[in-house]
Amino acid sequence: MPIGPALVGRPLSFHSDPKKYGYILYQGTACERVGPWGAVCHDETYYTKDAFGSAPQKLLSETSRCQFAHSSKDFKHDAHEDLVYCVAFDTTANDGVHSLSSSRLFSSTDFFQSDSRVEELGIGKNARGVVAFAIVSKFAVVAMRDLAPGNNGEMLLYVSVDTKTWAQAQFPHATSAKLRENAYTIVESTTHSLAVDVMLQDQSTIGTLFVSNSNGTYFVESLRNTNRNELGYVDYENLYGVEGVGLANIVSNAEEVEAHRASKQLKSRITFDDGRTWSRLRPPAEDSEGRRISCNPSDDECSLHLHSVTLPHNFGRVFSSPAPGFVMGVGSIGEYLQPYEECDTFLSTDNGVTWKMIRMDAHKYEFGDSGSIFVVVNDEESTDEVHYSTNLGKSWKKYKLGLKVRARVLTTVPDSTSQKFVLLGQISKKDAKGNDGRCVVIHLDFAKTRQRQCTEDDMERWYARSATNEECLMGHKQWYKRRKADADCYVGDKFTDPVEHEDNCPCTDEDYECDYNFVRQSDKCIPAGPEPIPAGICGDPTKTYMGSSGFRRIPGNTCDREKGLKKDEPKEKPCSAAQPAEGEIVHQTFDFHAPVAQYSYFRNSRTILVRLRDHTIWQSSNEGYTWEQQHPEERFISFYMHAYSNDRAYLITNTETFFYTTDTGKTWNKLKGPTAPNPLGLDVLHFHPMKSDYLIWSGGQDCAHFGENCHVEAYYTTNNGRNWKLVDTYVRNCNWARDAELLADPNQIICESYKNKQGNQLFFKMENPLQLIGGTDFFNKKTLLFEHVVGFAKFSEFLIVAEYQTDRGSLDLQVSLDGRRFASGLFPPTMRLEQHAYTILESSTKAVFLHVTVSEPPNPWWGNILKSNSNGTYFGVSSDYVNRNENGFVDFEKMIGLDGIALINVVSNPHEAPLTGRKELQTRITHNDGGTWKPLVPPKLDSQGNKYACDRTSCTLQIHGYTERYDARATYSTPSVPGLLMAVGNVGEHLAEYTESDTFLSRDAGFTWEEVHKDAHLWEFGDSGSILVMANDEEATDHVLFSTDEGASWREYRFSNDKIRVKAIVTVPSDTSRRFILMGYYPRSPDAAVAVHLDFSALTSRQCVLTVTNGPQDDFELWSPSEERTERCLFGRRTYYHRRKRDANCVVGEQEKQQDKIVETCACDWVDFECEFNHRRDAEGNCALIPGTEPLSPDDSCHGDDEYWYERTAYRKIPYSTCEGGIRPDRGTAHRCPGLKGHGALFWLFVLVIPFLFAALIGYYYYRKSGLARGTIRLPGGDTGPLYARDSGALATLASVPWFLLGVAGIAWEWVSSRFELLATGFRSRRGYRNVPVDEDAHILRFEDED
Repeated sequence: MPIGPALVGRPLSFHSDPKKYGYILYQGTACERVGPWGAVCHDETYYTKDAFGSAPQKLLSETSRCQFAHSSKDFKHDAHEDLVYCVAFDTTANDGVHSLSSSRLFSSTDFFQSDSRVEELGIGKNARGVVAFAIVSKFAVVAMRDLAPGNNGEMLLYVSVDTKTWAQAQFPHATSAKLRENAYTIVESTTHSLAVDVMLQDQSTIGTLFVSNSNGTYFVESLRNTNRNELGYVDYENLYGVEGVGLANIVSNAEEVEAHRASKQLKSRITFDDGRTWSRLRPPAEDSEGRRISCNPSDDECSLHLHSVTLPHNFGRVFSSPAPGFVMGVGSIGEYLQPYEECDTFLSTDNGVTWKMIRMDAHKYEFGDSGSIFVVVNDEESTDEVHYSTNLGKSWKKYKLGLKVRARVLTTVPDSTSQKFVLLGQISKKDAKGNDGRCVVIHLDFAKTRQRQCTEDDMERWYARSATNEECLMGHKQWYKRRKADADCYVGDKFTDPVEHEDNCPCTDEDYECDYNFVRQSDKCIPAGPEPIPAGICGDPTKTYMGSSGFRRIPGNTCDREKGLKKDEPKEKPCSAAQPAEGEIVHQTFDFHAPVAQYSYFRNSRTILVRLRDHTIWQSSNEGYTWEQQHPEERFISFYMHAYSNDRAYLITNTETFFYTTDTGKTWNKLKGPTAPNPLGLDVLHFHPMKSDYLIWSGGQDCAHFGENCHVEAYYTTNNGRNWKLVDTYVRNCNWARDAELLADPNQIICESYKNKQGNQLFFKMENPLQLIGGTDFFNKKTLLFEHVVGFAKFSEFLIVAEYQTDRGSLDLQVSLDGRRFASGLFPPTMRLEQHAYTILESSTKAVFLHVTVSEPPNPWWGNILKSNSNGTYFGVSSDYVNRNENGFVDFEKMIGLDGIALINVVSNPHEAPLTGRKELQTRITHNDGGTWKPLVPPKLDSQGNKYACDRTSCTLQIHGYTERYDARATYSTPSVPGLLMAVGNVGEHLAEYTESDTFLSRDAGFTWEEVHKDAHLWEFGDSGSILVMANDEEATDHVLFSTDEGASWREYRFSNDKIRVKAIVTVPSDTSRRFILMGYYPRSPDAAVAVHLDFSALTSRQCVLTVTNGPQDDFELWSPSEERTERCLFGRRTYYHRRKRDANCVVGEQEKQQDKIVETCACDWVDFECEFNHRRDAEGNCALIPGTEPLSPDDSCHGDDEYWYERTAYRKIPYSTCEGGIRPDRGTAHRCPGLKGHGALFWLFVLVIPFLFAALIGYYYYRKSGLARGTIRLPGGDTGPLYARDSGALATLASVPWFLLGVAGIAWEWVSSRFELLATGFRSRRGYRNVPVDEDAHILRFEDED
């Protein structure tokens, strides 16, 4: 070979076509600049068409994995017979280390001679960061790192079943099931589905098994708490040759393992239906000597548990072989699995349905002669005998070896068709003779144990799963021929796999899935919208057509439709239900019999829930096209969407019963809560940001008829409500301390708990202190955080507590970044909270915005907005006289998708308003996160081309805010179109009445505005801004207005003959759909409601084109918020966003948007600074000290590699700004930092460089020689990912020195194990993957590291 083999699991890839068995890909490692300290190496792949009969040809350089598309008999497709996939780098590197972003998936049909393509996986240029590629059963799978900014290393899976179309794998409750590097394993899968085990916990080797649908794209949870090891191997194995049967081990005490690092207690589970259901292994009633076992086999706690993949003791498969139906294992009977040395050996001849103990003690085992002979040898101590059975384990015979050996390997030919076996053993020192070696190879030949070969009469049919209720799988029964137990003969079909036979079953519900353009809802498949049909079928809308029933047979299913259900039979449908011709709009009206009380979409879904005031709940899985009532027998008081998991929701009844879904409402499951919901109006459920199954329930106790001891009790569950444990009684609010960005202990619960726990909680006053208690270990270890609080809230990375100071009757604000340590918030002396109410507004830009009420009845409501520093402790005034209402809501709204831009309404007549009782409001906008506020620039002309009556310089645009909305979710902006805003308002000196206002739009983040229509309208954004919809909000209407050019022109669509008072326009939360729902009522029936489904999908079918280079055919433009400003930068950077051109009439759809493009980091300017604590801007706009106050004391602390610290000034840098250099008004006199920075270069040379120089050289040598640093994404085949380098600064490098030294030993071990793969994989002992010592304290300190 031109170069040596690469150190990967499988350096060879073979073609699956028998005609092309000579086609082989070979991966090798080429090294340059070889020297005493190592070499620069990279991998290359070669190919041969004649099994290396001639010199191989180079296929591609800089590769990390190449494979034939035709390399699996199950991966069936019509792709070119020579199609090759390669994970390779699109750049070369002088040092052999590549950036992960340069790793792509390439393909070729002529061995990269002239045809070389980059697989875009349906996401275009974002298909970078490919870590691994594998063909698993019938699926091609690509593992890719998500390189989006701010991503925490999440991995993405893309799957194809035809080599043409790729789809991203979608996992349920995505916040938990994030695929992280080294934390998921694609396990052995069937031809029906893909199985992936995901490690959901950072600090334990415990996973959750997910199983996909037939095309590998949508996964459902199959089995939780699966056992894994540090190498990514999972205790899961399909039984050979039998569809849908698999064995797995789960960690029964997962909670204790995660919380207290307890030892794992493993239990075995078996599935007979491809992972849909799992059951225990029922143990035998007797042991191998006929004695009764110690527990009752009918008891669920009395089960059989087997050692599995993570602790192998032999070559090959753990449990089964090609001999059909035979399974063996080493295990124990009881509550959980015992250590290997305390286990016995078990056999099943019916694929795991029933079991028999065949030998005491642990044994190695092997199957031979197609299952007609079993051989076992003791695996606990040295022995001089083996045992074998020729009647399927009914009886066993002994064979003496003549010498005593410690068995190491017992094996036979891979297909288990031979009668010959090989035993590898080791002789102890005391038994060794003379100079003979101590390692022995023993050949065992059982050919003479039977005299004749089996005939047809000696064989019988054996049906897989015949003793279960799941005989049929994928539409057929599966059976094999195998030798009868008592037949005294040998099979003798050497090297012949058993022939599988199938008997088709009558079709049942299990054999069907939803057809294209239909979605699952309970047991039905409902249309996702009007059904697409071929042109010309429905010329007349009054006619009918034959359309889909909503179901189709699962691809590959062979069930007999004639003998079973024909759920895919076409149905006659009216043409009015078909998809309209291009350019047409359709609508559907549905009447509700009561007013709407609550509604919400599942995030990233087209399913919406609606609760009516008559306590019924309705669901639509197709954006309001059809509706179905959920559980009419129940009375629902509320429903909750899981705050962090997109596909979970909970329906709360007025009793202990509740319903939950984990699949966006496709199915609803019934459970019991610990109590009935509380009657005090407090939230019933609170959710955990990391673990979707962790819930807190706040229920009422003794509250029937508001009894004298009515109070609220909090319970928590770690399994989604199956079991509940009490947290505390007499509480008002209990919640998890952890939040999405608040890095608190994930098992800490924080409760507002009344000190005196007696009486009716409804009538408690300030005399009964509300304590704040933090409880770690699920509230088992309690700490009193504050003696008396008003409440607490979590915002972004902040935990904010309002502490009540009893002695002075005032409030203090306490802020924490970890849920344990708190700092008091400092306010300007004129702004003490005292008894004022406050509203926490927002904190997404590394600072807290707080509205403090300074005017309250009998005067009108308003207050001041304060903004904190980066850790939420120092607050300064951002704006005065900001409007609020009696409910505490404030006219403050941040723009979605563009940080630092916000709109407020301020009271312009604060001196007159207390006398007149009338507030005059004016609108202000900030583009620097509250540093400065400016009026809105009005348009020059109205929507009819006329000038405004108010044309003075004091006339600005005023818009109605948050406090006046019927639906708080009807925001000014949309996450799908950066810079687009809509609002209702007027041009004048102050805000006019709502009914005297008009509708305005801005395309540049509020810098300029245009009036788009007279009168006040409701609005909604659709399809990433390619369609806007408005409805009159002053009176009932029978039409909507829509625009496909972002308001430049409007068209009218009439949806009803009767006018409807529209109260809300609803679409999917991401604003990416072209379907909308009008929620409202008929004026003649105000006690009912109506939902109108509007579908604009057929307006155009042209897909928007997005290219990297933004060529002339591109439908998108690059836009920056700085384009309309005098300041060219926003937060110290110029950022460009992709958005659809205004006049591009096309559909954006679900296509991936390009990432934000930061083209320049700017020099610091005045706009990047705000006033320091106790300072305010004066009339000239400069920050000045407030009279009568003192500035903060100097902060002489040094952080990181700071060389100087600076005295404070009147300014501080806006925390969110990333500007560099330029002016720095926040820096006073400079002082050199003490300590490390005072040392010179020679000091650091001896302290840091010299001690690690030789270790680094050793590591460098092995690094170059072995080509390590490939990610260990565990895909079938043992292959590793590409060579890449992560960005890291000097501080990270210094901090990782001890771990680097540890890694040197790891490099050496991996090099040795890669050279001797059989040793590495065949003899993994219990501690085989812990050869590198790990500091156990590192696990304890990991939580601290998150700070």
